[in-house]
Amino acid sequence: MGITAVAGCLPQRRVSTAELQRSVAVASGLPLPDGMFAQATGILTRRVAADGEYASDLAVAAARQVLEQAGLDALDVDLLLFASATRDMAEPATAHVVQAALGGRAHALDVTNACNSFLNGIDLARSMILAGRARRALVVTGETPTRSMRPRLDGMRQARQSFAGYTFGDAGAAVLVEPVATGGILDVDAETHSQHWPVGGIFGGGSRNPRGDEHTYFTGDGHKLRGVFEKIGLGLVERVHHRTGLGWDDYARVLVHQVTLPYLQRFVEVAGVPADKLEVTVPELGNMASATLGVQLARVRPGLRDGDKVLLLGLGGGVSLMTMIWEVS
Repeated sequence: MGITAVAGCLPQRRVSTAELQRSVAVASGLPLPDGMFAQATGILTRRVAADGEYASDLAVAAARQVLEQAGLDALDVDLLLFASATRDMAEPATAHVVQAALGGRAHALDVTNACNSFLNGIDLARSMILAGRARRALVVTGETPTRSMRPRLDGMRQARQSFAGYTFGDAGAAVLVEPVATGGILDVDAETHSQHWPVGGIFGGGSRNPRGDEHTYFTGDGHKLRGVFEKIGLGLVERVHHRTGLGWDDYARVLVHQVTLPYLQRFVEVAGVPADKLEVTVPELGNMASATLGVQLARVRPGLRDGDKVLLLGLGGGVSLMTMIWEVS
């Protein structure tokens, strides 16, 4: 089972981190030090969806590119997964909004697991095809996490609780998953430590906090979340290396979920991954939630050759870690 087409989609609007900080400072009446957001995150710009542009729109744009690459129509797909931390609405599943726009009739549903949603979606598509429940799957994501940024702060305490939200950028991505003769998805592994779920998230919209803007903003402790990933993440990477016998030199590229530039640099230092194998997107595009790996994969795909192996490493709130090894075919 392999990935036979991939595409990313970025909104047209570009917002600098300096512009974002000025907007928050003016709205809050807080004397935020110049360059504070950029210095702390290493993020210089990000893309932001326009008014009236939704998560489904970004997913549809990426999906159309994938179908065009493959020379397929939406009716040639029999499984459509919208795999994203963002959705258009609580009900119905955003997968139906995407499918209606594409004109398909596939079995359609949403998959959500924070920033690991897209990787989870690819794995679920692979599993359903192997089980005989589908022949060809379209996995899409559309992320608009910038709408969870708090536009106004009541003080520095709230700034600390909300700061991780200012890393976000919007994006979409899509892949086609279907049987391949050689290569494909060689290995999938995951590790979950759910006791850390309160560390960060958007805690509104469900049965706990069904209403109120206060619960629609990202809240969390970025330092604590980084500490959790640092403590448990390396063990998963080492396990995959030990089980598969593959080391860093065996991968053409290593794609990593990117929250901030300092965190990415710390990962490179601790894990020992060669920096030239990474596709660094966070300074330009910010933390694109589950679309991060999809956008990276779309960027590196033209430079890959048959037989090249790519390691994808996902990190998601909750918390979960996930790896996937894909061989180009």
